[in-house]
Amino acid sequence: MELNITRPDIVVPVPVDPSGRNGPTPSQARGPRWRGSSCGLFVPAHVGQGSVPQRIVEAVTSAPEGSGATGWAALHWQGARWFPGCTAGGDPLPVPVAIGDSVHLARRPGVQLCRDWLFDGDIMRVDGLPITRPERSICVAALRARSMEETVQIICMAMADDLASLDEIRDYAARIKGRPHTRRLNTALEVADENVWSPLEVTMLMRWRQRHPVATLLCNAPIFDPAGRHLLTPDLFDAEAGVVGQYDGLIHEQRTVRRRDLETEELCRDLGFELVTMLSTDLRDLGSFERRLDAAYARARRCHAGQGWTLDQPHWWVDTSSVRARRALDEEDRQRWLRRTSA
Repeated sequence: MELNITRPDIVVPVPVDPSGRNGPTPSQARGPRWRGSSCGLFVPAHVGQGSVPQRIVEAVTSAPEGSGATGWAALHWQGARWFPGCTAGGDPLPVPVAIGDSVHLARRPGVQLCRDWLFDGDIMRVDGLPITRPERSICVAALRARSMEETVQIICMAMADDLASLDEIRDYAARIKGRPHTRRLNTALEVADENVWSPLEVTMLMRWRQRHPVATLLCNAPIFDPAGRHLLTPDLFDAEAGVVGQYDGLIHEQRTVRRRDLETEELCRDLGFELVTMLSTDLRDLGSFERRLDAAYARARRCHAGQGWTLDQPHWWVDTSSVRARRALDEEDRQRWLRRTSA
């Protein structure tokens, strides 16, 4: 496939050129200054395979016309922060390439050939690279997830970067109804929320809903005082019960972040909220979080939250709780209102 990539620091593999003008000569290709990419294509040896965008381009270049990167690779190419292209241990994931269900290619190391559906309009070009549209890429990644929790995480983290809205993903999922694992996909879409900011917030959200299924949980909902001053934006909030949930990852061990956490705890006490925190160490034993959550609800039943707060947004506040709202922001407002920290 011929590519015209417009991003800097990307080298498109080229075939052997006897003249040496547009590629290595046969003898140069056998030498140390060139590296074989795939299918008779080469890149200069100094071009490393550690770059995820470079790996994606090399995987797609040798695919036939009409193909494109899909799944995590397409989302990564579009700037999705939570799809780094590697496992939790740092090992690179194979690059998924959608080739349709009528093309047969030999397997290649580092490439996952996806021989499944390709509807009209599924392939788009971004900076010169053919990739599948976000809704399809999300569905492909979600269908290959190993658990319900991972499925919800994929959907939520793609929406966190506004690549697709919940309705857009649902509409696409309806087109592939009946394919393997689509029942789990549709269940995950009922759980997913457009305003989740990190994968481990999904873990807390799902465990909370399993433990207290009747609770109505708000994700990253801003809370104000009656005068319209912003008080806090907790990860999760059961407004009816007055229970606030926060996830504390490694970043919360930093001194400035820890000070802010202590201020949040004090503020919750003043407002009459019960604060329950999920720690990174709880991931090894979620039962401890469940016990703290149950205790928070028990205390909340004995002491109702006061009236010094509201969820009504003042006139100066800019709502960013949905993909549609975030897409409407200009760059200045995005920088101001979407400053989020990693969990």
